[in-house]
Amino acid sequence: MAPESRKTRPVAWDREALRAPHARADKAARVEAMFDAIAPTYERVNRVVSFRRDAAWRRATIAAADVRPDDIVLDVCCGTGDMMRAFAAHEPPPRLIIGADFAAGMLACASVPCSGAATALLRADALRLPLRDGSVDIVSCAFGVRNFQDLDAGLREMHRVLRRGGRVVILEFALPEHPLLRWGYRLYCERVLPRIAAVISRDRTGAYRYLPSSIRTFERRGAMVARLEQAGFDRVSARPLDLGGVVIYRGEHS
Repeated sequence: MAPESRKTRPVAWDREALRAPHARADKAARVEAMFDAIAPTYERVNRVVSFRRDAAWRRATIAAADVRPDDIVLDVCCGTGDMMRAFAAHEPPPRLIIGADFAAGMLACASVPCSGAATALLRADALRLPLRDGSVDIVSCAFGVRNFQDLDAGLREMHRVLRRGGRVVILEFALPEHPLLRWGYRLYCERVLPRIAAVISRDRTGAYRYLPSSIRTFERRGAMVARLEQAGFDRVSARPLDLGGVVIYRGEHS
C-alpha cells in the first residue's frame, strides 16, 4: 500500500482538540505527529515569529544553569538541537550534552555541534528517560514542558536524573501578568503568528493553532513554581523575559 499522502494525513490539532489541549488523553500522540510534520521548518519559523529573540532567550537560560567544564547536560525535548548548540557555544562548554526527544522527525533534522563538547542524541519519552538516577548535572528544556502528556511526571523525571547539586532550567512561554500586555500578546499569538508560521511551514497539522491554545491554557508562573517544588526541586525561581511572554524557571536538587 502506498504511504499516506500529506494531504490525507489526519489533522493533529482540530478545533475540538484545541478546546482543552492539556486534558487530551492522546496529547502525546498528537504532539509527536505535529513535531514530525513541522521539523524541517521548525527553526526557521522560530526565528521569524520571535523576531530572532529565541537565541537570546536560550543564552539567558544557559547563563542561569551555571555551566561548568565537567558538567553533563541533558536537554529534554531537544528538537532540532538549537539548545544543544547554544550549550556547546558557552564558555566554558560542558563535558557532554545529551539531547532527548520522542519525535523521530525532529531528531532526523537535528544539527548538533561538532566542536566544543561531546554530544549524543536519544529518542526518548521525557516521562521515561533512559538514564540512571543522579546521572546528569544540568537538565534543560526549552519550550517543551508545555507539551508533556503529564507535567508532574515529567518534572519528577527531571528531578530523578539530576545529581545532588544539579540544576534544572526550563524556558517556556507564558501569558504576561499585566492585562494590557496579555491582550497584545494573545492578539499576536492567536491572530498573527499562526498565519505567518503557516505560510513558512505549510503545516497541515494545526501546530501553530495548538501553540497559542497551549500557552493560554498552561500553568501560570506561580503555579509552575509550585509544581517544580512539588517535584522535589529547591530554591525554585521564575525570571520573566520580554515583558513576561517568556519565563526561565530554575531549580536545584539539594
